[in-house]
Amino acid sequence: MLPNIETRQSPWLAPTGPMHDVVISSRVRLARNLVGLPFLPKCNEQQAVEIVSRLTRTSLDTLGEENAFFVDVARAPDADRDLLIERHLISKPFAEAQGPRGAVIARDETVSLMFNEEDHLRMQVLRSGMQIREAFEQMTELENRIEKQVSFAYSDQWGYLTACPTNVGTGLRVSVMLHLPAMTLTGQIPKLAHAVHDLQMAIRGLYGEGSDATGDLYQISNQRTLGVSEEDILQHFLSTMVPQLLAYERGARDALLKNSPTQTADRIHRAVAILQSARVVATSEMMHLLSMVRMGLLTECIQGVDLATINELLLLSQPAHLQRIHSLDGVNPPIDIARASCLRTQLQDVRVTL
Repeated sequence: MLPNIETRQSPWLAPTGPMHDVVISSRVRLARNLVGLPFLPKCNEQQAVEIVSRLTRTSLDTLGEENAFFVDVARAPDADRDLLIERHLISKPFAEAQGPRGAVIARDETVSLMFNEEDHLRMQVLRSGMQIREAFEQMTELENRIEKQVSFAYSDQWGYLTACPTNVGTGLRVSVMLHLPAMTLTGQIPKLAHAVHDLQMAIRGLYGEGSDATGDLYQISNQRTLGVSEEDILQHFLSTMVPQLLAYERGARDALLKNSPTQTADRIHRAVAILQSARVVATSEMMHLLSMVRMGLLTECIQGVDLATINELLLLSQPAHLQRIHSLDGVNPPIDIARASCLRTQLQDVRVTL
């Protein structure tokens, strides 16, 4: 059974990490496969069950059973899977897949290990703010401890072997989740997309591949894993990609306040007014409005609420969270009504000073 995690904020979402005004979180993922078993598309059910069983035991031994919990994703209710997706602890394709699969998740939600996603094992570390280096070091320690108990498929020529050729080599994916409302308002996102592509990176929405950039939240990740070292991937993020994006977003904020103060104030005022009075709020509208409030806080145009509360609302006002917190049946109108009530309560003291 899934523990009651829906009412608490995930540590990786707290605005405590470096550069948290723009970088919401940092994530490091590794793809690995066990020696002696075929890649997942060629596995039969018995082999798939064996993979889950072996990796569950190993992962719980590594993290400590008192520090982690197991989820049988194949048998979990849809609401539980949706909750884990919203908390970025499992991927949407993993939740929607078929066959034996499971996950071991650290109780502090900074580590999750998925079994039979695209590969036998997908390991993930999440950190608040810009902590790519720290997340990678934690991941390296975790991988070394797991590899003492199991052997991973590796080629001296190609590196770590994976089901998808795009992950062969290091099997390493690093990403940051960015809040870019000012770049959105100033029309710079198409330029960002081109720049990211030229740097051989990928830009995706809130929940990764195939998702929309709701709430002006974007994920930027490396695409290349073969022919480069892990240090090369990290340095590209630390020295090139993230510093540029920080400068662009912060510069766009300053430009909005200097060149369009009335229009900017109007957007923030409208967002606060709707959130404080609306009786029905859909998910997409909530994400857009909270994005404006968050930008208002960062530009010191809003008082009466802190950044931690806004970040928390971005998560706790998602459908699966509301469904579990309020024991709803998953029908949209009651969820949208519950969301509006939550937002009114949390934001009743907000006032705009611009």
